[in-house]
Amino acid sequence: MNPRPADPLLQTARRYADAAVGAGGSVATPVPGLTVIRCDAPSGLDYAISRPLACLVLQGSKRVTQGTHTFDFTAGDSLLITADVPTVSQITDASPEAPYYSLVMDLELPLVAELLVEMQAEAVPARSPVRVEPTDGEVADAALRLMRLLDRPGALPVLRAQFVRELHYWLLAGTHGDAIRQLGWPDSHAQRIARAVAVLRTAYAEPLPVERLAAVAGMSPSSFHEHFRKTTSLSPLQFQKQLRLIEAKRLMTAEGASASSAAFAVGYESVQQFTREYRRLFGLPPAMDRARVRAGT
Repeated sequence: MNPRPADPLLQTARRYADAAVGAGGSVATPVPGLTVIRCDAPSGLDYAISRPLACLVLQGSKRVTQGTHTFDFTAGDSLLITADVPTVSQITDASPEAPYYSLVMDLELPLVAELLVEMQAEAVPARSPVRVEPTDGEVADAALRLMRLLDRPGALPVLRAQFVRELHYWLLAGTHGDAIRQLGWPDSHAQRIARAVAVLRTAYAEPLPVERLAAVAGMSPSSFHEHFRKTTSLSPLQFQKQLRLIEAKRLMTAEGASASSAAFAVGYESVQQFTREYRRLFGLPPAMDRARVRAGT
């Protein structure tokens, strides 16, 4: 299916983002899970453990690396992430004259499961957790209606859920449908691992024995470890470690925390260990990385 022109959606997103974030940044909309991104220059590397989401690029280009795979996508493309996986992303094409704009919609797993039942969809084999395809016209149209709803504050609380549901429907019915389906099957491995990931995301600073996480997922420790790595590409310990390091980086670069205070805040007991692991992930020791970001280099 060929994507339809994105100009109306781009214009609507541009108007909203320019008013909210100025030269660049991201803004969460009144629709839970919907974010508008604007950037007027190529960005540095952004490390994250992404949630399941769909990203519609409206202008500019971006690159996302997951494991050994690199994906380049541009206006008219959609990036789909169907598992909590570590990614490194970078906006590669943006300028003050032609900023980068995108819409990001977090995928709601309960809504996906509900729609699959109503659509009488069949289970599909697991796919790669990251993929890029041209944006379907129906998806762009649904996103445009949802964005235009932001200008109608009186209608927003009444129609928001309906429009989000429609967007999820067209994502399931379109090019990305097979990949999204694996998220929605009750008691599937993806759903079980998602329950454990939710615990990791909220309690990453605490000691989390694999037995506790396996119990949350309803699996034996050995089966849980196998399926967790298959789904996320990391072991549970590696996943927790990356969550800690990413949050520590945010504390230092966005809130001005020192390396030692950031280390202790995210659960490290040894600053030396924190420094080693931070440098291994980000390429620089924490104090130097903090100084680089604050200097804008």
